[in-house]
Formats: sequence, C-alpha cells, structure tokens
Amino acid sequence: MSDDKPTTPPEETPTAEEKAPEQATAPEAEEKQEKQPLSDEEKAAKIAEAKAKAAARKAAEEAEPKDPWEEKPVPPAHEDASDDPDAVALGGEIPGVVLAADRFAGEVTLSVPADRIVDVCRFLKHDCDYKFLVDLTAVDWPEREQGRFDVIYWMHRFNDSKRLRLHAIVADEEPIQSVTEVWKTANWMEREVYDLFGIVFENHPGLERILTWEGFNGHPLRKDFPVEGIDTGAAIYPDVYPPGGGPPVEEADEEEGGAV
Repeated sequence: MSDDKPTTPPEETPTAEEKAPEQATAPEAEEKQEKQPLSDEEKAAKIAEAKAKAAARKAAEEAEPKDPWEEKPVPPAHEDASDDPDAVALGGEIPGVVLAADRFAGEVTLSVPADRIVDVCRFLKHDCDYKFLVDLTAVDWPEREQGRFDVIYWMHRFNDSKRLRLHAIVADEEPIQSVTEVWKTANWMEREVYDLFGIVFENHPGLERILTWEGFNGHPLRKDFPVEGIDTGAAIYPDVYPPGGGPPVEEADEEEGGAV
C-alpha cells in the first residue's frame, strides 16, 4: 500500500492580464468623468478665461518698447548706384552703355540700351562672373511714350552671392536680340515672354509659344488683354479649334455611310 497522500492542486494566482481590468477601473472612471459634456456656464467661463489671457498678452506686448524702425517703418529709398563696381566696369568696357544705375533695398539695377543687350550680357557673364541667369521677364507700360515694355534680366554671381538686374526699354512691335548665346537657360524664358507679352527675340533658336497653344489670339500679360478672356483659336482656325478656345479638335475619320 502506498504511503503517498493525495495532494490538492495549488490555488492559481491571477495573471497580470487578468488583473489589468480591475486595476484600470479607477482611471477609466476618471476618464469617463472628464468626458462629461460641459454645461453652458462652464463653456462661458472657459471662453472668458481664454479671452482674458489673450487680452493680457496683447497688453503686455503693447507695453514693451519697440525699435524705431518697428514703431514707424520707413521704406528704403532709391539711391544712385553709379559707383557700383559692376556699373563702373561695364561703363569702362562699353562707354555710354549704362544709362542709369539705381540701388534699392541693397540691390542694383542698371538701365542699358536694348540694341546693346547681347554685348552687355556677354561682358557681365565672362568678365564680371555672373554665370547664372535667374530670370528674364517683362513689364507692360501701355501709356508710356518712350517704349511700351521693360525687359528685365536678373543675374546671380556665386562667389559673393550678389545679384544684378538689367533693364532695357523696348517699343511695341520692336524686337530685341536673344541672349541664348550667352545663357542657354534664356531659351524658355524668352519663349515665355514672347508668349505672354508678344515681345520678339531675334536670333532665338526656336521662338514659339510655350504656355498657350498655337493659334492663341493675343498675349495674356499685356495690360490691355481682357480680364474675362477672348475667343482664341476659334477666331483664327474655326475648323480646328472649338469656339471659346481649347486644344485642337481631332478630325473624325469618315467612312461610307457617315462620320464615325
């Protein structure tokens, strides 16, 4: 007969996962209590408190003394920039080519004759190290007598991060020479100016519209272009362009018995 006594199984202790629901009951109750909707009085009190804080912050800011430039802002003034080293160098290389030199907000703009633009740009690139043509654009002055358009060239020099602008006046229907032989990036820029202003760049390798389509009627950035738009391609090619403008209409293939 065996002396072994029957043993009772030990009581199982609850695991952490089983205890978790009991331990989380108190925080959950607090969370539920916090999520109770606020009464109208409590909402009004919170809004009034936020407004009071904002008013106090604003009053504190206004009480602080301000710098003179902030108290009464003064815009920068235009200054004569004929002493600018690049203006001096350009005038020494091509006498009389600098018609005006203006400095505004630390940047210099040189006015030059439109018929010397290629010579000016070539000198500024190769002798003054303006290797990068940032932008080439135009401004329309339809009422100006001395010439309707300003053609603007914006250049950058990497070694001192200086930027220089050129400004040339061009009359309506008068062309200006392309500077694509100086900066290749002028190709698309001149096409954009031609498309939107109608300024022709002579000796451009492929002067055609770049933003509007072939047959578009007018130049959208001219100040006399109607704000509401005009009938475009249909006025010129009614058999190809639909009324009101838009891309060309593909011709339908015709077969016996009618169009397909």
